Amino acid sequence: MGFVPDTVIQELGWDEDVDDELRAAIEGHTGHEMVDGDVGEVVDGVILWWREGDGDLAEGLMDALQDVAEGGFVWLLTPKVGRDGYVSGADIGEAAPIAGLSVTTTFPAGEDWSATKLSTHRR
Repeated sequence: MGFVPDTVIQELGWDEDVDDELRAAIEGHTGHEMVDGDVGEVVDGVILWWREGDGDLAEGLMDALQDVAEGGFVWLLTPKVGRDGYVSGADIGEAAPIAGLSVTTTFPAGEDWSATKLSTHRR
């Protein structure tokens, strides 16, 4: 997913259904536990778990950007097709530019989740 050691990753949208193996792999690779949204420090990237019904995706993405350093990224994790809470690629493609993000790549991230990398535009 492009994480490098010693980066600070913020995790938003955590719930009981998240992929704990993926979380552990990210923390193991970066060497740090992910921080939550209450920390208020600048982070290198964000993991945003999002499900249909969580609200307006564009607003959720804008909220996710509050603590991201310039040139940072957001990994949007959504349930795969056929899973409860599935979010269509069209919805992601529509919400990303509203939030000032560009979709760069999408791939499966575990059994139940898809990962979409969203890059910030240079400010």
